[in-house]
Amino acid sequence: MDRRMLLTGGLAAGGAILAGTAAAQTSGQAATPQATIPATQVPEASPATPPEATDAARAVSVPPAPQSSPNIDWANLKRYRQANIQAMALPAAQRTVVMMGDSITDNWAKPEFGNGFFDANAMIGRGISGQVTAQMLVRFPADVLALKPRVVHILAGTNDIAENQDPYDPALTTANISAMITLAKANGMKVILGSVPPATSFAWRPSRGNQLASIKALNDWIQATCARQRLVYADYFSALQGPDGGLKPELGINGDSVHPNAAGYAAMAPVLMAAVKTALRG
Repeated sequence: MDRRMLLTGGLAAGGAILAGTAAAQTSGQAATPQATIPATQVPEASPATPPEATDAARAVSVPPAPQSSPNIDWANLKRYRQANIQAMALPAAQRTVVMMGDSITDNWAKPEFGNGFFDANAMIGRGISGQVTAQMLVRFPADVLALKPRVVHILAGTNDIAENQDPYDPALTTANISAMITLAKANGMKVILGSVPPATSFAWRPSRGNQLASIKALNDWIQATCARQRLVYADYFSALQGPDGGLKPELGINGDSVHPNAAGYAAMAPVLMAAVKTALRG
């Protein structure tokens, strides 16, 4: 049940209990005659000792203990917290590009896939496996803006389409990407948008089936947005697509239809380098 409904119901129930208590007290006062106490016998109230609260008053005035949330860091801001402090201490020339993304960007920074490619080209990886665009938007200020790169590279959308968090809504996904673009431009950064790599299935979400049409539609929007806003488009889709429309088997991890292997990243590298060169020149 929605927590807002529970809250609303609780407030309504609490109001009814209080109203009933008040009515009962009023009714009791009307039915019970009051004894007359001579003024000389009325005890004086002690200013140091407040009157005892009734059980009903205690129940209303004492709030329940707060409950801890098991998923308070929904966007995983803690992942790069310490790394960001270290990155901000680097010379600006060593943090020219920040790579924002999901597992495809996350893996690219690993030695077994990228072989030091990011470090060698003044790039800082800020990918987190499994993330959707909404989570990336939440951590964009801490993981991108605070590092003050000249260029931000955004590669996102695979997990939105795979429905890692919610049912896929293209309007929400493009709105999240647009918000990241706006933040980057407002902070004087050049923007590169990567196309979503080809995929014909999601191993962790087999029920989604073949979403190649959704990927192509999102990539059409990304490319059109780059043209309209004078951003740089990095076309990884064309570099990785195989005969069946999905990721070439030889470029995926053990035939994985989503994640590139070392050969896949080698095919993506020249696309990225050309995009960075264009962005820095513009």
